[in-house]
Order: sequence, then C-alpha cells, then structure tokens
Amino acid sequence: MTTSVLVPSSLAREAEDRREATRKLGYVARAATVFRADRLTVFPDPDGKGKWEDGFVETVLRYAATPPYLRKEAWGRRDELEYAGVMPPLRVRSQTGSGSEGSGSLRQGIVTEVGADGRVRVNCGLQHPISLPVPPAMEAPAEGERVTVRVSSRRPVRAKFVDESPPGFAVDVSDLDAALQRDDAGLTVAASRHGEVLSVDRLGRVVQRRASEGGMTVVFGAPERGLPAILGVDPDAVADGRDDGGFDLWLNTVPNQGSEVVRTEEAMFATLAPLTLTER
Repeated sequence: MTTSVLVPSSLAREAEDRREATRKLGYVARAATVFRADRLTVFPDPDGKGKWEDGFVETVLRYAATPPYLRKEAWGRRDELEYAGVMPPLRVRSQTGSGSEGSGSLRQGIVTEVGADGRVRVNCGLQHPISLPVPPAMEAPAEGERVTVRVSSRRPVRAKFVDESPPGFAVDVSDLDAALQRDDAGLTVAASRHGEVLSVDRLGRVVQRRASEGGMTVVFGAPERGLPAILGVDPDAVADGRDDGGFDLWLNTVPNQGSEVVRTEEAMFATLAPLTLTER
C-alpha cells in the first residue's frame, strides 16, 4: 500500500528568511517520515511563488531525505542548504528482514567507482566503500548513482544489491494532475478547511476505502493559499460538493481550528495521523 504526500512549491512562501524556510521544510520531511510516506511530491504553484529561487523546496526536501552518511558526498556545498543544520533529524527506522537470505538492513548507497570486472564500489555509510558484484539481472549502475544495498553483516562485511526501495521516502516533482493519475495513487484526498469534517464515524469509512484502493495520495496547500486558491476552485463549490477538483475526497482534519491559519507542516501531522490508522 503506497502513501504519497503532495505539497506545493509555494509552501515556504511566508518564511521571513532562508533559515526559517529550511526549518519549516524540515518538519514537512519529518511528518513524511513519521507516517511512513513512500513519496513526497512537490507540485508547481507559480502564482504563489515567494522569495525563494526555483527548486529551493525540492532541493531542501531531497537533502532531508538523503541518509546523513551520504549527504556530504551527494550534495557538497550549495547555497540552498546553507541552514540545513536547523532541520530536525529524521532518524528513519532501518528495515530489517528475517531468515538467512533476507536478514540485515536496507541501506541507500552511492556508486563511487565502476570496475571492468563486473563489480562496483559503493559508499553506504560503512567505514569504507565496499566492492559488490553486479547481479546478472541488474544493469550496471553508473558512478554517482543511488542504489539500495542489504547489509547482512558488518564484521566481516557481507552485502548485496537488492531491487527494493531504501527506508524513508523519495522526493520528486510532478504536475498535480499527473500525480493524481498515477497507477498507485489510490484514494486521493485534498486536505482543506473547506472539506467535509473528518468525524470519528467518517474516519472508519475513509480507512476502509483507503485499504480497498490500495493506498492514498494526500495533497496539501500553502500558508494563506489553500488548495481552492491554487486550483482556481470556488471554495463554496467544494463545500457543497459541486466541484471535486479531481479528488475523491475533500477533508477538513482540523475542525474548529483555533488559529486563523494552520501551517502546512501542522496540517500534515493533523491529517496523516488519523488517515494512517488501521482498522485493528
């Protein structure tokens, strides 16, 4: 079951400086991690563009999603990452398997050298890069490419390439319409104060529908620029069900909010917490 979270490129538009913008994005990444999102997609909102350069939101989120042991090699020094140190640590839980063939943990690695003997060297956060044979069914990765490695022993080092996603979430950029049409989109939910209130009774039905759809895609707006404004949809038409904007559901997960504005990162915690509950 796939969980995708979509945020607009304008979500840091109200931040007073780059430091505050980076901190905000760190909590967006933290919410995606806590609730085990598989994918965090940034969709364009050109009309809500703030003071930050194109690609700033995507770059900071991609950095946050990179394991700490790979960040220096993968990113080096970039202006957008000047205040990366203010982001809270994600502390992504390592995925472990069972049995002699599946034991160990999945780790993301970067290919540092490609040899002529069918082996490549990979930096996956161990004391030294490790040399691994490329499986016959796998295309040889290029230098600098990200790969997934299962490490079953550290002393001595035993590891192998696996065709699996590493722990944590992936970051990409996509138009909203295209993201909602993905094969694994599942139940598509717009988080908005103009949606139907997520009551206790309604939550049970939503969780059942998410399970039957095989996952969900949850979309959030930006500060002082919610999804109706981004999509050019009349909020009243959303509220009375005349315009669904291409979503299966519009949900208000913070009914009777005490603040005039619920920040995107706050809305993510408030929305993903109930929507990721299980029936048992």
